[in-house]
Amino acid sequence: MTSLHVATTGSDDGDGSPERPFRSINRAAALARPGDTVIVHAGEYREWVTPRRGGLSDNRRITYQAADGEHVVIKGSERITGWENDGGTVWRASVPNTLFGDFNPYAEELAGDWVVHDGKEPRKHLGDVYLNGLSFYEAGSRAEVSAPEKRTEVIDNWTSVTDRVRNPEQTLLVWYAEVGTETTTIWANFQGADPNTELVEINVRRSVFYPLVPHLDYITVRGFELAQAATPWTPPTADQPGLIGPNWAKGWIIEDNVIHDAKCSAISIGKEASTGHNWATERGDKPGYQYQLEAVFSARQIGWDREHIGSHVIRRNHIYDCGQNGIVGHLGCVFSTIEDNHIHHIAIKREFYGYEIGGIKLHAAIDVEIRHNRIHDCSLGTWLDWQTQGTRVSRNVYHDNNRDLFIEVSHGPYLVDHNILASPASLELWSQGGAFVNNLLCGTVWVEPVMDRATPYHRPHSTQVAGYAFIVGGDDRWIGNLFVGGDPDTAYGALPEGMSPACAGTVGYDACPASFEEYLQRIDEQPQGDHQKFLNIKQAVYARSNVYAAGARPFAGERDPVTLGGASATVVTEGDEVYLVTDLPDGFDGAGLAPIGGRDLQRARFADAEFEERDGTPAVIDTDLTGLRKEQGRTYAAGPLAGLTAGSGRLRVW
Repeated sequence: MTSLHVATTGSDDGDGSPERPFRSINRAAALARPGDTVIVHAGEYREWVTPRRGGLSDNRRITYQAADGEHVVIKGSERITGWENDGGTVWRASVPNTLFGDFNPYAEELAGDWVVHDGKEPRKHLGDVYLNGLSFYEAGSRAEVSAPEKRTEVIDNWTSVTDRVRNPEQTLLVWYAEVGTETTTIWANFQGADPNTELVEINVRRSVFYPLVPHLDYITVRGFELAQAATPWTPPTADQPGLIGPNWAKGWIIEDNVIHDAKCSAISIGKEASTGHNWATERGDKPGYQYQLEAVFSARQIGWDREHIGSHVIRRNHIYDCGQNGIVGHLGCVFSTIEDNHIHHIAIKREFYGYEIGGIKLHAAIDVEIRHNRIHDCSLGTWLDWQTQGTRVSRNVYHDNNRDLFIEVSHGPYLVDHNILASPASLELWSQGGAFVNNLLCGTVWVEPVMDRATPYHRPHSTQVAGYAFIVGGDDRWIGNLFVGGDPDTAYGALPEGMSPACAGTVGYDACPASFEEYLQRIDEQPQGDHQKFLNIKQAVYARSNVYAAGARPFAGERDPVTLGGASATVVTEGDEVYLVTDLPDGFDGAGLAPIGGRDLQRARFADAEFEERDGTPAVIDTDLTGLRKEQGRTYAAGPLAGLTAGSGRLRVW
């Protein structure tokens, strides 16, 4: 095993020793072999690192890491000087196109499947301008650069709720570009700053750390600041390059990094182009849903399985200020672990809009564990879409998002336990086959059937497709959760016509049977034959021992619900620390529950699968949000914290 050193004082003619380090990370990457470590020393590196090789196993990795105690920044941007004043606070710079090579972000439109264009404004591009690290907004013309309009609020495209702009002054920082044969001219309004004395950077490279070819396995990236990449829109039906990612491989570890300012997606553990690339947009002959379905089979044909793809670890990263996703993935995310990350300010700038956004946005998250992350100030905290099977969302803190958790057109089994969901829209369930255990929900729950899209389910712990089904609704389990309020008007404003309103509590299930036996009885009572009699019958919902307060109400068929009066639960931040502040009525202390496990949960009906760990053993659900292990035979409070009690309380949760 060899250590290869890189330093800003080095030369690519060196030998990679501490005494004669390389100047570029790519030079070390060209030489690194399984078992080697590339150690990068303090400084700023402006390059797209493209590893030449991967490791051979978990024990024979290639590791890229910042030197101990040293701050290493890798950027996809370049610093631009030589700006000329073009009137008032507007400046102009002409950049030779040779700076960009084959990829000019100012010529590349932000486009693809499920991007939403209103037709009123010009298309956005992948370029960007940064003033001392703060990104600008793209204007539609040179004239608009001279007269930007400050925005203090924006309408959330999904919820129709008016949302505040986090930094109104930032909306006055605008740019516009024209791409010529030999040069790209950029106009930018710096609002009084001198771009020739301040740090001004522009997007140049698509990615910062991303292989050019798939199947470079077992690579670790640790301890860097990674920033400012012109990443494209990443829907599940396209190539999904991020600022950093494995590009369709197995066994990467991305840990202890600060990652920010990806135009679209920061970390990608997703799909590659051969299984489809924006064909719904390019061809216009079939809906994106159909191409996404085909991508599943195409992936199977090129080796989409546990032996070749997924099993990544993404942990202890700080991810923020990205336009679309903090972490994205379709198919390539299987069997991965996402833990202890801090993700915030994702898709909040609202420079563009589409239906594939989220702090974490995954399709086909088979056996993925999302645990102990803090996710806040995102347009949508986590969106699990299609094939959420064997997935576990556990011990996370969601707060100050427009919406916290959305699980769409999946059949389970999936487990959501010991989370705080503190935003006005806590949970959206357009799925079936879930289990919700010991969560705190401070906002609404929206339960919705989906009868126009049949989506796949799989053999347990496998990528092999077992069947397809519509989302009839129900087949969910609710045990030991705490609901505190929830206002649909605050969460959603004016809902789109034809959509069901969200609710405070689980009353959205009131039309569902309360047991599998009752479900079978309703089926038997239908006059139709064969499959027709199943179409309009909701599946059973298994609910017991939940606590409802401050107006939240239980499902009509729930066993032993506890309904209380006035209560409050709020997430409060103090610097890097996060606290749950509660005021719960006296009756709360009598509503405890002993720990449960996978054997206590009814199987998911369509997938015919149990709630299990990745190794096939019954799921263990005995650790609260703070890491406290619950003892069998003892009773613990409803909600995510074992020590939660009646009265006023203040507990640290991050």
